Amino acid sequence: QVHVAESGGRLVQAGGSLRLSCATSKHTFSSYVMGWFRQAPGKEREFVAAVTWTYNNTWYADSVKGRFMISRDDAEITMYLQMNRLKPEDTAVYYCAAAPTPLRVGVRFSSAYDYWGQGTQVTVSS
Repeated sequence: QVHVAESGGRLVQAGGSLRLSCATSKHTFSSYVMGWFRQAPGKEREFVAAVTWTYNNTWYADSVKGRFMISRDDAEITMYLQMNRLKPEDTAVYYCAAAPTPLRVGVRFSSAYDYWGQGTQVTVSS
């Protein structure tokens, strides 16, 4: 059973920074592609960023490129999403997810991911 759990969401002012964490198991860390998605009220869930463990390859949505950074800590078995220069449109529930490899579809598609956390709310005030 793969378990992922995100944390760190809170209310922050526009222009501020926030770091989300995603805890998982060592097996998941080494075997799965890990990703962040978000869902704003009334909108579909959208891809934010993803990282592989093998070569530390990363992908970002255009809307967050240059502001967000995905990273991992092998010792802590934790993935992070550092979010800088936050905007009100970044307000959403953020989800951590794990995709088994080899991937069925590209990392930007939610259907690639089999395991999801409960989500953590990020609210950016203007």
